[in-house]
Amino acid sequence: APQPALPTVAQQSFVKWARHHGVPSLAGGGDRAGQASGTVILFTDTFNNYFTPETSKSALAVLRHANRDVVIPGGHVCCGRPLYDFGFLDDAKRYLRQLLERLGPAIDAGVQMVVLEPSCASVFRDELRSLLPTDARAERLRRQTFLLSEFLERECPGYEPPRIDAPVLLHGHCHHKALMKMGDEESLLRRTGATVTAPDAGCCGMAGPFGFDVEKYDVSRAIGERKLLPAVRSATPYTVIVSDGFSCRERIGQETGRKALHLADVLARGCRGDIR
Repeated sequence: APQPALPTVAQQSFVKWARHHGVPSLAGGGDRAGQASGTVILFTDTFNNYFTPETSKSALAVLRHANRDVVIPGGHVCCGRPLYDFGFLDDAKRYLRQLLERLGPAIDAGVQMVVLEPSCASVFRDELRSLLPTDARAERLRRQTFLLSEFLERECPGYEPPRIDAPVLLHGHCHHKALMKMGDEESLLRRTGATVTAPDAGCCGMAGPFGFDVEKYDVSRAIGERKLLPAVRSATPYTVIVSDGFSCRERIGQETGRKALHLADVLARGCRGDIR
């Protein structure tokens, strides 16, 4: 469809930035460091690596603020969803087996993994078990995978989020709401002191490539206009719009002109005192 603009690729990926700034990686021998207590893997998904690397930088800062040592896989990784979304199931299984082998030493050592993009997290938490039902390592990774909000709320006792003196409009990505639920995200945001509103908006309508298809654009936009987009437009200029899904943030930005933030960005800005 001609209406939506294609997302812009960042000039420098997060992985490249991390390499230049000394962030340890499993590919660089970080699997040995990964066996140390307090270490967590930050999964460098395609969206937050190539399109919004600032969000990955925010997550790195937040996890370090929570007193965790952070390692990244190193090089290019993907959850494999694009393959099986378009029916390439054998290719997806082969790719995921390679990923499990790549992350294997850290998985076997019990290192937990934080995934920023809900659609990617849902692969490790749900579809991976269906694609590789007899793989013990896949089951371990399922139990060791967390969204950022889940990890901070459940696995970081004593973590105190920064103060956020602003109203928050929270929109949940479909995979987030369906599989991981929004309880940890809402709880964490409320612990910042923010007043949180979460309208029953359903889907944003973008749904990955769905909202870019010329035959689906009108229905895609109608879905967003049901509740989400009007709620964003009516929000005060001081309201922080929060959504962890890349597609959701794209839809909000393109249709309303408001910039939605990932939870990682909100917490990082709160730590710096510049949330507004």
